[in-house]
Amino acid sequence: MAFAARRMITKFGVWTSHPAAFIVVLLYVLLWLTLSPRTFDWQAIATLATWVMTLFIQRAEHRDTQAIHAKLDELLRTHDSARTELSALDTKEPEEIMQHRKVESDRVESDKVLASR
Repeated sequence: MAFAARRMITKFGVWTSHPAAFIVVLLYVLLWLTLSPRTFDWQAIATLATWVMTLFIQRAEHRDTQAIHAKLDELLRTHDSARTELSALDTKEPEEIMQHRKVESDRVESDKVLASR
């Protein structure tokens, strides 16, 4: 259950970075104006502005993340000693990535201890 919820939240985050999310907000505004135009006041405009800015930020973050992943994937492909399983790490859930990083960090620390002996 928790895994499904995490996966759904992650997919929702990716979906909100898609241009169609702006269309959903526009449809919401049109429905609001059609069904209850009297309640569309300055607070409603502030709320919508917050939603739109959130979508802009989400989109920019997603674009930056995708660019970084593409660059790192290229580096992993071109470097002979790189482990190819790392290029698929971005398909994992955030908790799985954190666990992977912890395991790698622990491995590096133990390698340092062994090297210093």
